[in-house]
Amino acid sequence: MPLGMLLGILLLMLVLSAFFSGSETSLMTLNRYRLRHLVKLKHSGAIKAQTLLQRPDRVLGLILLCNNFVNNFASSIATVIAIKLYADEESSVAIAAALLTLVMLIFSEVTPKTLATIKPELLAFPSAWVYTVLLKLFYPLVWLVNTLAHCLLRQMGVDTTKTGQDQLNTEELKSIISEAESVMPARYQKMLLGILDLESATIEDIMTPRNEIIGIDLELPIEIIIEQIKHSPHTRLPVYKQNIDKVIGFLHLRKVLIEIHLDNFDKQTIISFLTKPAFIPESTPVHTQMLRFKNEKIRVGLVVDEYGDVQGLVTLDDLLQEIVGELITEENAVRQQLDGSYFVDASITIRELNRIMRWDLPTENAKTLNGLILEFMETIPNTGISIRLHGHPLEILNRDENSVKLVKFLLP
Repeated sequence: MPLGMLLGILLLMLVLSAFFSGSETSLMTLNRYRLRHLVKLKHSGAIKAQTLLQRPDRVLGLILLCNNFVNNFASSIATVIAIKLYADEESSVAIAAALLTLVMLIFSEVTPKTLATIKPELLAFPSAWVYTVLLKLFYPLVWLVNTLAHCLLRQMGVDTTKTGQDQLNTEELKSIISEAESVMPARYQKMLLGILDLESATIEDIMTPRNEIIGIDLELPIEIIIEQIKHSPHTRLPVYKQNIDKVIGFLHLRKVLIEIHLDNFDKQTIISFLTKPAFIPESTPVHTQMLRFKNEKIRVGLVVDEYGDVQGLVTLDDLLQEIVGELITEENAVRQQLDGSYFVDASITIRELNRIMRWDLPTENAKTLNGLILEFMETIPNTGISIRLHGHPLEILNRDENSVKLVKFLLP
């Protein structure tokens, strides 16, 4: 065979090797979710690629079969060329093998695979058409190779019937949403992350604690009750006798305000406007309670523990806040100072603090920052005490007899 023809065949083998190497990488690195999107748009190359990737063992077997054949044939041709050119030199074959290895590494492996990694669709979709034809032509040989490979894997204890599925868990999906800044405004990112957090959040995480519930005690004089109704910041208040554990109903203030100036307005009038209270177990998932609020057309409920004692209060607004973010959060709960530190109200929930600061403080036990500090210190720290709370340095600025009130998070 003429030397020119041998060189032409060698060049063709290098091109084919580059094609097989690059197409293998491009098919394996395709974004599966973008691929599905393109399939929905009836992209012909994407349809072919998805069909091939439904059985990745087959397409890999075909590619490696072709690539190994091409590489071995190129090596043989290079040996023949070396013998033709330098028949008298014993090291000619070794030199040819070394040169061929370097050339194939650069032009048939690294370059096409790098290109395939950067732009996988550029090679994947055209090659899918080629492999569809080749798979039909060489199916018996591919089937034999895959069968032998599967038998070997089963001997090693690998179940070849289970292939990896492109399924995301919640944390992986959160990571994708967090990195989607270029295609999604920050406020929508927070909303989507809030929806994903609904699966792990319970009513106990977001409720207003018992000591902060504002309600009407029917044991108080009617004059004091009227003043409470006039100046209440809320539209629905629990009504009880002596303490919140003896609640008898919820009062919608808009309904009673038209009666409050009448001469015959009394406690019995208030009772006549009450609606039946809803009680919610503290371990109820947030998404479950949201459905209950929707189905039963209620907006507020009392949270009770396993003994039936009232532990807090939750409203529909509290549930919505888990999705949309700081819907009704006090603006001064987290205040940044000129030196970069933050003044934080210790009654803020850990979930809300994590959301605002993008931290990862634990929420398994304590639900508020005050509770987390007390759990960490195992005592109520004095003013001026500084600690490192799960990697975040802070200073206690204010406290009372029972709890921490205000802290200052310092710069790391």
